[in-house]
Amino acid sequence: MAHSVERLTIVLYPMGSNLSGMCVKSRTCAVIAVNSSMSVGRQRFSLAHELYHLYYDDDYLTAICAKRLGSEKAKENQADQFASYLLMPPDALADMINRTKKNKTDRLSVENLVRLEQYFGVSRQAILYRLIEDGEITQQEAESMRQGIIWSALSLGYDDTLYKPLPANKQYMTYGFYIQQANEAFKKGLISSGKYEELLLSAYRHDLVYGDESEGGELIND
Repeated sequence: MAHSVERLTIVLYPMGSNLSGMCVKSRTCAVIAVNSSMSVGRQRFSLAHELYHLYYDDDYLTAICAKRLGSEKAKENQADQFASYLLMPPDALADMINRTKKNKTDRLSVENLVRLEQYFGVSRQAILYRLIEDGEITQQEAESMRQGIIWSALSLGYDDTLYKPLPANKQYMTYGFYIQQANEAFKKGLISSGKYEELLLSAYRHDLVYGDESEGGELIND
């Protein structure tokens, strides 16, 4: 969804262990950067979090966001709640909780959590944050569920893609408006081919300049 937002550039960039992302906006365009060293599930939550700052946060032109969920800052807390509800709509979450439990009165187990986070494509941290907020689990129950996350998914037959960062060669990437603008300027003859390539390389798009041999070409019949 975010990739279809007009005049929005999305940047994936490793930001270390403390930041989850940032949003910089002006009247004409915006940039959302996501910490690509976090797990794929956490990156999806961070992107949804930054969409709140883009559309609903009128206080700041630049928002820099911490990795920890449940901030004491009102705006950050609102952005976390927005992301949670965007990725896990209340009715859909309630339905999935009922479907994963054997009995309605059962407490949620780690196996239930794995099925929920796989269904909604979110991290363990994001699903625990939401279930605590909704009163489905306690803080004490959540603590025991923060361990052995990848193993719990693998043992139920899932792969671990959701719980790991993107491959190293995908952690630096730019999508959206910046790439469109560079391409348009080149097609209109406003910049040379060398400048066009320079702009792409500065946006980590080596694949557009040199090709992406790892993909093995486009499979148009699939």
